[in-house]
Amino acid sequence: MYNDLRKFYWWPGMKRDISEFVMRCLICQQVKAEHQVPSGLLQPVVVPEWKWDRITMDFITGLPMTLKSKDVVWVVVDRLTKSAHFIPMRVDYSLAKLAELYIAEVARLHGVPVSIILDRDPRFTSRFWKKLQEALGTRLNFSTAFHPQTDGQSERVIQVLEDMLRCCVLEFEGSWERYLPLVEFAYKNSYQSSIRMAPYEALYGRKCRTPLYWTELNEKQIHGVDLVKETEEKVKVIRDSLKAASDQQKSYADLKRKEIEFKVGEKVFLKVSSWKKILRFGRKGKLSPRFIGPYEITDRIGSVAYRLALPVDLKIHNVFHVSMLRRYRSDPSHVIPLAEIEIRPDMSYEEEPIKILAREVKQLRNKDIALVKVLWQKHGIEEATWEQEEAMREQYSNLFTSKIFGGENL
Repeated sequence: MYNDLRKFYWWPGMKRDISEFVMRCLICQQVKAEHQVPSGLLQPVVVPEWKWDRITMDFITGLPMTLKSKDVVWVVVDRLTKSAHFIPMRVDYSLAKLAELYIAEVARLHGVPVSIILDRDPRFTSRFWKKLQEALGTRLNFSTAFHPQTDGQSERVIQVLEDMLRCCVLEFEGSWERYLPLVEFAYKNSYQSSIRMAPYEALYGRKCRTPLYWTELNEKQIHGVDLVKETEEKVKVIRDSLKAASDQQKSYADLKRKEIEFKVGEKVFLKVSSWKKILRFGRKGKLSPRFIGPYEITDRIGSVAYRLALPVDLKIHNVFHVSMLRRYRSDPSHVIPLAEIEIRPDMSYEEEPIKILAREVKQLRNKDIALVKVLWQKHGIEEATWEQEEAMREQYSNLFTSKIFGGENL
């Protein structure tokens, strides 16, 4: 805009005024993509003092159902030694059953932890689970909404576990549950660069007896003071290694991040993603808003999280990481509607079709695919999209009453 206007006009501070005018455009603030580095410096978690004092947990869902009716893996990881338990379960287990598994697989072996880092899974945010941990004396640290990086330890272990299970199923075939114990054994004996040893060695003080170490492990007897001293020295080495790895990660990550702060009372936009019920050949809606709001900040939580005053009908957790927010630049000309978009719990929203504009059949080599041109609510005709007719009929049969389909048996 500035390059066009300066050919005909000029005034003092012209470039600054034009820049501020563009930045205050309400629509631009809602739809423009961010081309800067992410907001919020990395905030490392505290290095634990002892083994299994501070843990993380998460679920791997959507796995194939096994013969024993298991389709979920509960992943529990010790943040100090990186040791983990992979517990098979079913997605419809009751909270009481989860409590039994927790006592049997975690508390029985390692005692009650000081704190647990979790995401906002409904099972973890339930009143039953909170009261159970409160009775056991464990503090629950929940991640902010839609920011899984908070529980990066569990996410990384889950990635490794999925890859190992995938390899076992492809190589040996059969059920994933059959190989889960072997996968856990292999994981615990894999070298971890952050602690400079395997989780098994970090937990028990010596390498696991396997075919690789039969010649290295002897029947050496360690008693009393020597055992305690050796254990404490190994824990000190692990903590120092974790601290060094954490500092290195923070210094590297902060090079690609920017520090930004908001004040209580300021208004910000909230980042969302569009969603349609129809799979449009693997593509998402490109012309949908990237941010909604603005909403007022009511409180600051820690260094990089804020609580927002969300509408009552927006049923999501109201604490967000700073990277989910964009500063709102106010202007007297802005007219902000009270009712905007119905946001789902996963921070997505559904766009409703209002009319079928045209129909055509796409001929492929082996079959024909019927397509319809759909006009979506709150979008112009130039933003209409082609969708599969069969899928649209299943979801929106009321649209197929126009003259386009007059000669068909509906």
